[in-house]
Amino acid sequence: MEYREAAALLLRQNDILILTHKRPDGDTIGCAVGLCQALREQGKRAWVLPNEDATTLFTPYLEGYLAPEDIQPAFVVSVDIAGTNLFTPTGEGWLRQGIDLAIDHHPSQEYFAKETCLDAGRAACGELVYDLIRQWGPVSREAALPLYVAVSTDTGCFQYSNTTAATHGVAADLMDTGSDAQGANKRHFRTKSLKRLKLESLIVDTMDLHDGGAIAIAAVSLADMARLEATERDAEDIAAFVGQLEGVHTSVTIRELAGGACKLSVRTDATLNATKVCALLGGGGPAPPPGGPVPGPVEEAQAAILAAIRKVQADA
Repeated sequence: MEYREAAALLLRQNDILILTHKRPDGDTIGCAVGLCQALREQGKRAWVLPNEDATTLFTPYLEGYLAPEDIQPAFVVSVDIAGTNLFTPTGEGWLRQGIDLAIDHHPSQEYFAKETCLDAGRAACGELVYDLIRQWGPVSREAALPLYVAVSTDTGCFQYSNTTAATHGVAADLMDTGSDAQGANKRHFRTKSLKRLKLESLIVDTMDLHDGGAIAIAAVSLADMARLEATERDAEDIAAFVGQLEGVHTSVTIRELAGGACKLSVRTDATLNATKVCALLGGGGPAPPPGGPVPGPVEEAQAAILAAIRKVQADA
C-alpha cells in the first residue's frame, strides 16, 4: 500500500508496537520514535520495542517510548526492516506472531508483513514516515527531531548519491518545526571518540585497494575491537569512513560478528549496483540489503565480496 493508505490503516488501530532492526541505525530508530510520538499525538497508545543492540548514540532518543515487558499489542509495525534476518532476537518473537504493517524503503523488501508500505525511491525510510505522518496534520517538533536524524544519517548528512531534492525538502520542513537539527548534526557527524579515531587509523593502515583505488575493502575483526577497547558506538557507521578516500567509487566494510559471521556494508556510486552485489551473497533467496550479514570468517567474506563485485562488473 502507499503511504496514504498506511496512514489511514494506522489511525484505525490502537495499542501499537513498533519494531526496529538489529544493529540499529539512525533511520530505523528515528522512524520508530517519530512514528510513535505522532501516534501518541493522535491519541493512540504506542510503544517502541526495546532493541538489545542499540548503542548509547541512539538510546537517548528512545527514552519515554520503550514498551514494557508485558506489552500485549493489537497491531505490530516494523520500520526500515527489509528482511526476516534483520529482526532482533526479541523482534523475532513478534515476527512469528505476525507483523501487521511493514514500512520500508529497501528494494530488497521480503514482504513478510500482512501489509507493506514500500517506496524504494526514498533516500531514507524517514522520508516515507514523514509523508505518512503529514496525513494526520503538521509534524510536531517532538516528532521532527528523530525523523531528521533518520533522514540525515541514512544520507550521510545529505552526501550520499541517494539524496534527492525531495530529501532536502523533507529536511527543511523538519528544521522549520524548531527541532535541534544543528545539535543532531554535531552529535552524529562532527563528534568522534578517541577510540573511533584509532579505529579509523587501523582501517587506513590495513584496507585493500583494487582497480587503481576505485574499490576499497576494509575489515575490522573482533580482535581489533578488543585491542582498541572499542565499543559498538565507536564503530557506528564506520562504513561511511572508507568511502571518503579520494578516488573510491565502491567501498566495503567488513565487521566480524560473534558467532562466526561477518556484516558487510557496501557503498557505491552509479558505477556499480550494490543491491546486485549483495544479492549474490544471499544464497538465492531475496536479496539482502547492502549491509547484511554473511557466514564465515573475515578472510572468506573479503574473497566473497570481491568475487561478487567482479561478477556484477562482468555482467554490466
